[in-house]
Amino acid sequence: MTSSPNPAPEQTLICLQGIRKSFLSDELETRALDEVSLEIRRGEFVAVSGPSGCGKSSLLAILGLLDSPSAGHYWLNGQAVEQLDNRARALLRNRQIGFVFQAFNLIADLTVQDNVALPLSYRPELSRAERRERVAEVLAQVDMAHRARHLPAQLSGGQQQRVAIARALVGQPSLILADEPTGNLDSRNAELVMDLLQKVHGQGATLCMVTHDPRYAALAQRTVALFDGRLVADMPSAALYPRPLSSPVPASSAHAAAAKLAMPEAL
Repeated sequence: MTSSPNPAPEQTLICLQGIRKSFLSDELETRALDEVSLEIRRGEFVAVSGPSGCGKSSLLAILGLLDSPSAGHYWLNGQAVEQLDNRARALLRNRQIGFVFQAFNLIADLTVQDNVALPLSYRPELSRAERRERVAEVLAQVDMAHRARHLPAQLSGGQQQRVAIARALVGQPSLILADEPTGNLDSRNAELVMDLLQKVHGQGATLCMVTHDPRYAALAQRTVALFDGRLVADMPSAALYPRPLSSPVPASSAHAAAAKLAMPEAL
């Protein structure tokens, strides 16, 4: 797989062309992603939706440089990344990408402030004072400064996810990837986390969020729908989810609508 010049305009942060991801087992090939092409502009909020097993996690892993595509091209911030070695990928991931996971992924025996500071431990150009200042800033941003010295076990699920968002922000990344960020939360905390993510996006962050919940996909500017590894829809969220947040569309109906809108006769 050889790199080619980035065909996307300058304001494009992510450009995927013909991305395929295959897994081989017992001489059987499973194609998790099949010819996926996608662009995400700087400052956009994009939701990725689709039924279980459709390729959402595989797409997010490739976007986050946690996995490599089997074929196709990926440019991040104008740089071709699909052929980078592990060290180069890790460096780029640390500087360009922040992650928010469904299960929070906080380290149990580290305090809140130490968990948030972890991405900065790979930034030798930052002094200790600069690291402390950045940690304090993002904890204040997510309203968790008062819990800085607590351990994760001393926090509620919603508080842990806010700490995870602070950790994603502390490195000042170009892209934030959120994988089902409300999946382990009750409805009240889920809405608080989504309010926070919307605020982060409103401050200029580029956000790509995988979600099964149409209420939260509806908050994005665009929704990308996957089905059996293929991109079947890419449209403004308002067109796919016309109802207000207080009247959610069932997930199955939303996925069916996305697939129907992607068919040639519907275009």
